[in-house]
Amino acid sequence: MDTDDLSREAYDGILIEAEKLTHDLTLYYGLIANDCNNESEYLDKAGKLTKEILQVDDCELEDLFWGNPPDKNKLINTCKKILENIEKVKTIPFEKRKFDF
Repeated sequence: MDTDDLSREAYDGILIEAEKLTHDLTLYYGLIANDCNNESEYLDKAGKLTKEILQVDDCELEDLFWGNPPDKNKLINTCKKILENIEKVKTIPFEKRKFDF
């Protein structure tokens, strides 16, 4: 699937939230969409990715962000917000989510 296939709620809650911190983080969330068949699978994989990011040490953080990591506290806050947003999207029945296309 493509990120354009995501509901507005999922897109804003994950991709836009990540973009507020750094475009590099947004790229990771965009890339995982290619391996998903639907939004539910995307939400699960985005949640897993977010939890993995929260577990990285400083050295891995350097690698993850190509030598230009964001402030760790801001990253942690962003990841927590993304996880909250994922849970909120999951509570919205699929047919009530808004789609651009």
